[in-house]
Amino acid sequence: MESLIDSKAERILSIYAQLKDGKLVFKSKESAKYGVTPRTIQRDIVDIQCFLQNQGNETGEVQEIVFDRKSGGYRMETKYETNLDQKELLAVCKVLLESRSLVKEEMFPIINKLIRSCSNEEEKNSLKNFINNEMYHYTELQHHEKLLDRIWLLEKAVKEQHYIEIQYKKLKGGEIVSRKVKPVGVMFSEFYYYLTAYIEGFDSQSAFQNPDDTYPTIYRIDRLRNIKVLKDRFAVPYTNRFEEGEFRKRVQFMYGGKLRKLKLKCKPQSLEAVLDRFPTAKVVKKDVDGYVVQAEVFGDGVDMWLRGQINFIDVLVSD
Repeated sequence: MESLIDSKAERILSIYAQLKDGKLVFKSKESAKYGVTPRTIQRDIVDIQCFLQNQGNETGEVQEIVFDRKSGGYRMETKYETNLDQKELLAVCKVLLESRSLVKEEMFPIINKLIRSCSNEEEKNSLKNFINNEMYHYTELQHHEKLLDRIWLLEKAVKEQHYIEIQYKKLKGGEIVSRKVKPVGVMFSEFYYYLTAYIEGFDSQSAFQNPDDTYPTIYRIDRLRNIKVLKDRFAVPYTNRFEEGEFRKRVQFMYGGKLRKLKLKCKPQSLEAVLDRFPTAKVVKKDVDGYVVQAEVFGDGVDMWLRGQINFIDVLVSD
């Protein structure tokens, strides 16, 4: 039985590899090669087509296996879904407007470009009508800073691993501090864009509450008063790279700090909110009173949220 499964897998992978390389696949040739019927090869091709369809739903790259009547063989065609449909455009516009992340001068041109990408005038007018009220009432954040150029500049520095020098206006007291940093990520959360970076040549023992903290410092990009990308670069081994996605799962309100482990007891009606708030959360126990959930978070930002949930959530462990 195992050998049959192995031979089928080998056969399907061989056919897939040929199609991927742009070669023609002939049922008669493959059936003779593997000692199976042409009908079996046809089923293999259908299986590959189902796999390609599932992949296309995730990547936007549509690959189809088509029968070439002229040659009598099968080949793979690749198409790219580059245009968003009306429903997708509406969803993107809603998210952007709700984020309030950019000033009108930067946000509205993006929204208008999305509207213009509709396939016809009727769809354009529908989309305009759907979001017109939200655009009219759009309220900028208090900083009123243009950010697109800064975000692009910082993201390039991250990817190309350039040191940068920044001047940063602290939230408390408005003090301007200068830093040379290794930028490792650009992130968005709760209205604001952030730079995550490691400070270079700085006395963490005297400056930080937790001098042994090995995680990056977080800077609000709108509070950066000057950014200078330096020529010198830094190296980060692949195994030690900063992973924005993993960090994002564990950070709350973009408050940095050490990694903490939480154990929470939540009422049944609060479980969904807890699982959505903490992507690392796992239910470890269920009883008549509710659920016990474990999660990992960075820093103290989580405490602000937990204080607002005092009637629904009990903190069992926080270390």
